[in-house]
Amino acid sequence: MLIVQDCIISEDIADQCFCCDLAQCKGQCCVEGDCGAPLLEEEIPILERILPTVEPYMTEAGIEVVHRDGVSALDNAAEPCTPLVNNRECAYVAWGDDGTAFCAIEQAYRDGKIDWPKPISCHLYPLRIDEYGEFKSVNYHRWDVCRCAVAKGKECGVPLYQYLREPLIRRFGNEWYEELCTQCAQYPSKQ
Repeated sequence: MLIVQDCIISEDIADQCFCCDLAQCKGQCCVEGDCGAPLLEEEIPILERILPTVEPYMTEAGIEVVHRDGVSALDNAAEPCTPLVNNRECAYVAWGDDGTAFCAIEQAYRDGKIDWPKPISCHLYPLRIDEYGEFKSVNYHRWDVCRCAVAKGKECGVPLYQYLREPLIRRFGNEWYEELCTQCAQYPSKQ
């Protein structure tokens, strides 16, 4: 395990490779699963604020769910998460012509319409963060839908911590990330 400031981090972040391959997986992580993406409490008002701008990117079904049930839901542990359409895809999913699921929020951000990229749990995936009082744990969530991302990561030689540089800095800051890089560079790789 690695320890950076108040975070206990799975060594997988240093020795596992990962690189999303949307052409192969078709965005399954936005569709599969038993609940929506985890949300921080402070992200809910952001979703409420940006919803009118994001709606043109969303599906009719997603808009209907959000208008009916709200911008967030509760997962199995009564924690906030994104709402789902028919207990399947995230309400904020949009669909490409080739059947690929992508994030309507992220697309609005990329188009310069909003100033927030997407929920941090989505941005950090496949890492999951749990908080235990003063400490946080950062763990690699292995999921079969990401097998092509693991293969592409190995092919490209991209360790998880490098692939997730931007969201890790967004969540924890530059100083934290630099400390993580130092520790990962010293960590003996199992690959």
